[in-house]
Amino acid sequence: MSNLVWRDAVFDELVRLKRGYDLPNQDIVEGEYPVVTSTNIKAHHYKYKVEPPGVVTGRSGSLGQVQFVTEKYWPLNTALYVKDFRENNPRFAYYFLQIMKLENFNSGAGVPTLNQNHLHKLKIKLPTKKVQKKIAAILSAYDDLIENNKRRISLLENMAEEIYREWFVRFRFPGYQNAEFEKGIPKGWDEIRLDSFCEKVTDGTHDTPMPTEVGRYLVTGKNIKNSQINFSGSYFISENDHREISKRSGLKEWDILFSNIGTIGETAVVGENPDYSVKNIIIFRPKNSHQSLYLDQVLKTPAIIDHLLLIATGASQQFIGLGVARGYKILNPGSDLIELFSKKVVSILQQIKTIQKVNNKLSSTKNTLLPRLISGKLSVENLNIQFPPSMLTENMETLKRT
Repeated sequence: MSNLVWRDAVFDELVRLKRGYDLPNQDIVEGEYPVVTSTNIKAHHYKYKVEPPGVVTGRSGSLGQVQFVTEKYWPLNTALYVKDFRENNPRFAYYFLQIMKLENFNSGAGVPTLNQNHLHKLKIKLPTKKVQKKIAAILSAYDDLIENNKRRISLLENMAEEIYREWFVRFRFPGYQNAEFEKGIPKGWDEIRLDSFCEKVTDGTHDTPMPTEVGRYLVTGKNIKNSQINFSGSYFISENDHREISKRSGLKEWDILFSNIGTIGETAVVGENPDYSVKNIIIFRPKNSHQSLYLDQVLKTPAIIDHLLLIATGASQQFIGLGVARGYKILNPGSDLIELFSKKVVSILQQIKTIQKVNNKLSSTKNTLLPRLISGKLSVENLNIQFPPSMLTENMETLKRT
């Protein structure tokens, strides 16, 4: 690390953080702008407080997650946002915050709380603005590829969902012209409990195994999003704990994971040779792969998720119990039509899996590079780096505003 490129500094020389805002009682400015919470974009509002680019992280409740915002936005009071980038590169600041492990700076007794004043005096190493921009370009290139692949996955998922809706919601399945209907559904179809439709309905461990340096991942409902498992948000447990959990809730290919605490309704189909354990997740094990592909679409249906939310229990966070899941009734169109549907969408699923594998490799490489680049262990000052489209677009937008 060259002293000419990297210098001793304090965190306040990188960015100045500020607490977000309460939402006003009345809307004043026309247009919809995102409300950014400690973990995601919560909703849209008719006002904005901050011009982009923005960097937001959790202040209260959820700590550690960092978000980069590219449009005008309203940072909520549960979040901290960067009020002043101190003329540093915003994307570099975004990546720098990611490696700080902000959850370790919790100053709250009950509810986790991040006090920005505790951060501003921290000693750090800060590179020149030219090097900041190069580091941001390398990492942003990976993020751009990952986001493009996520959009491709979303399009493919929409295709599978549309086939499901056409066949099993609008009842325009193959041969529907000759079908007879009784009580609003095709004759021969019936409602069936999930514990009858499936070979097994169980859930993951209710215990909290101790984290270990190495071992097997422990996946919870918060690690499931957009039909994928995000292992980067998981921690390792021991081989012994994994074996004990597997005795009750070991996973098999084509099992369906269903988040049932807090965020309800996120699903993921288990791939081949699963080597992880789950906690506070319902596991549906259909009798074959055809049923799995069908049930996965059923459980994603907004109407069913809304109904499950209505019957969810829990004061502090919503919860779908195992008894409710087992007794919930779904429409059963029969094995022949389910198999036909499965054959129709299985190629889509294979494309999704292929893209997910690519994204996993991209994420792994990026996560390996991130701490080495931000710490200066990996030198970039002599590299000729092309800037990715996202950074070029941001530069153009900044010029327009100025």
